[in-house]
Amino acid sequence: MRRVRTPELQPGEVAELRDLLWAAFPPGEEAFTEEDWEHAMGGTHVLLTIGDRLAAHASVVERTLHVAEHAVRTGYVEAVATSPDLQGGGLGTLVMEEVGAIIRDGYEMGALGTGAHHFYERLGWRTWRGPTSVRTVTGERRTPDEDGFVMILTTPTSPALDLDLPLSCEWRPGDVW
Repeated sequence: MRRVRTPELQPGEVAELRDLLWAAFPPGEEAFTEEDWEHAMGGTHVLLTIGDRLAAHASVVERTLHVAEHAVRTGYVEAVATSPDLQGGGLGTLVMEEVGAIIRDGYEMGALGTGAHHFYERLGWRTWRGPTSVRTVTGERRTPDEDGFVMILTTPTSPALDLDLPLSCEWRPGDVW
């Protein structure tokens, strides 16, 4: 397992990573998109290889989330994936343990959007209970479909967090959360 900043990814690694992500999230309701790809770039990637094969991945990108009006420097988790033929063997857990270390060492809070709460809860993540919204140039807009799907990880530098307060993210193309 290793950590790699986006600019350090080699062309072959980028191709292998794209193949992994599209295999793990094939066309359909949960399909991986080009916007998802863009969201995963610009941060730190955790790459788990077996032999010379990429087996699992997750990335941490910096975002500013607001808890009510308080800006929180957040390590946002993107593109968590394990090769379909290796799922269920603990590789995703290993990657997410490394992601947790990155977040605890460098951010006030970790966050991610998911429907797989049980997987993350056992690693210390907690469900955000308050209303979610997105900050746009025209003001805040509620994202009620995301309520209950955002999870956070506290760190040694986390401010006091009331999980029932409003939580907002900055706008971006594709899924804002």
